[in-house]
Amino acid sequence: MYRQGDVLIVPVEEDAVPSTVAALPQQPRDARGRLVLALGEVTGHAHAVVGPGELRREAGPFAAAWLRLSEGGRVVHEEHAVIPLPKGWYRVVRQREYTPGAVRVVAD
Repeated sequence: MYRQGDVLIVPVEEDAVPSTVAALPQQPRDARGRLVLALGEVTGHAHAVVGPGELRREAGPFAAAWLRLSEGGRVVHEEHAVIPLPKGWYRVVRQREYTPGAVRVVAD
């Protein structure tokens, strides 16, 4: 497993990736050519992947995203160390926090 700030990246064997992932919309790259895993609402910084691959995101604020890296890549962020990722599939989960009366995605 890999963690960068409030983003958890979990390797998944290809045969364990749900068949429904193929039907999810492929996320576009940002203006810098990165696959954005999470955008910081407070700072404007982004947890993003640099390298060839695709990102598909389930609907909903607590839903997972699915990342496929055909050649490996790097997770980058303006305030964190770079994390190299080998090729393969990954499930991307945002950290959540509890506040009285609600559960929400952690604001970065």
